[in-house]
Amino acid sequence: MKCPFCTHSADKVVDSRESKEGEAIRRRRQCLKCGRRFTSYERIDRIDYRVVKKDGSRERFDREKLMNGILKACEKRAVQLTRVETIVDQIEQKLHDTSDKELSTTSIGEFVMSELKGLDQVAYVRFASVYREFKDANEFVDTIRSLLGRQEAGERSGDK
Repeated sequence: MKCPFCTHSADKVVDSRESKEGEAIRRRRQCLKCGRRFTSYERIDRIDYRVVKKDGSRERFDREKLMNGILKACEKRAVQLTRVETIVDQIEQKLHDTSDKELSTTSIGEFVMSELKGLDQVAYVRFASVYREFKDANEFVDTIRSLLGRQEAGERSGDK
């Protein structure tokens, strides 16, 4: 860190404090050459995660947008908010783990649906109807039938 007064590059940290929001660390420094004190701030660089949409366009990943979409599907259902946050956290972790910091909306949607299928079937069908853009009631009915078929198969295997 260069001293803003004499541009000497050696200093010592006299005091460090976290900002009120926890977004930065404020450091008081003292130049080892001129002895004057100055303040520096240390902040984490935010990674600009991207979502690749079905048409190939890219937009910034918006955690709140994803959270709101899942919450809308879970509206008036007995789904805990912490479980929804966990799903969104897992998707953010996937973004963090990818080398190019991008995920397709297809992979995000499929992941959310797989999580909702085990969590709440009504929320799953609601999310699927928007995500898969059902064209008519038959697609809606087919999705419900596939859920019921799996549920009945699970009950039959549990009866043995």
